[in-house]
Amino acid sequence: MPMRILIFGAGAVGQGVGGFLAAAGHEVTMLLRARYRDALARDGLTVSGLFGRRRVPPERLVLAADPAELAGGRWDAVILCVKSYDTAGCLDDLGRLAAPDAAVVSMQNGYGNVEALAAVLGRDRVLCARVITGFSIPAPGRVEVTVHADDVCAGSFYRPSHPSAGALAAALSDAGLPARAVDDVEAVLWGKILYNCALNALGAVLGVPYGALGASPHARAVMNAVIDEAFGVISAWGFPCRWADAGAFREAFYGRQVPATADHRPSMLQDIEAGKRTEIDALNGALVRLAAEKRLPAPVNAALVGLIRFLEGRRGP
Repeated sequence: MPMRILIFGAGAVGQGVGGFLAAAGHEVTMLLRARYRDALARDGLTVSGLFGRRRVPPERLVLAADPAELAGGRWDAVILCVKSYDTAGCLDDLGRLAAPDAAVVSMQNGYGNVEALAAVLGRDRVLCARVITGFSIPAPGRVEVTVHADDVCAGSFYRPSHPSAGALAAALSDAGLPARAVDDVEAVLWGKILYNCALNALGAVLGVPYGALGASPHARAVMNAVIDEAFGVISAWGFPCRWADAGAFREAFYGRQVPATADHRPSMLQDIEAGKRTEIDALNGALVRLAAEKRLPAPVNAALVGLIRFLEGRRGP
């Protein structure tokens, strides 16, 4: 049956996921920036790239640029796609907009988003959806799927076999975006945190795509140190992880993940180039904070945080 879905903060990922779902017949509402709302209201939404082309006419979308415009709506699931630094500012709106029986799904980067949602909205209804697919917006009204490393993985940190995770994964897969429900989504998310922390900041500092990092022994030395520090944090805190140690992760990282996304330009680099704030606090910055709380060293991650801070400080108006 068609699902009623609100995409809260529909940037490239949100518009891409929403486009797949709307083209498959689901009722999709998007909360997004005014310039995107106006383009989609006029021309509709086209999603193209690795999984083919889909066009959603404007009449198939409900669009809003302000949460106040969404009062009275009712959705089966609310998918949160805002940047991690905006999560705290969304909590009041999510509390008002999401019905008590609606799943709230964090489809975001980094550490701490699910925990923040669960603290306010309750653990039973909060899900995580790990996305390791690259989406870009070459022009308003157009989204391109540029890389795809693995299925979207949906699940709950707190409730195994959550029925809403299965429903969302089935809807995405049926719409053409590979997805599956998993019971260890927190471990899956930590895999993405490891991947992003190793690649994103360093790629932004050097201005290169992921493949260039994997091909350089000098960049690999930095990434190996990032990964070692991250596994120190994972071990000290007891976070779940699908890899037993840093060596096992590096084998998958260099053998499969980096080659699958070799042409991808880091989202952090794109943010720097656009003069935007980055998500460094939820990635390498989170590792530095977590390490400090356990009195662990994390000098390489701290250095990357400092370099990104420098680049953010050079942003134009």
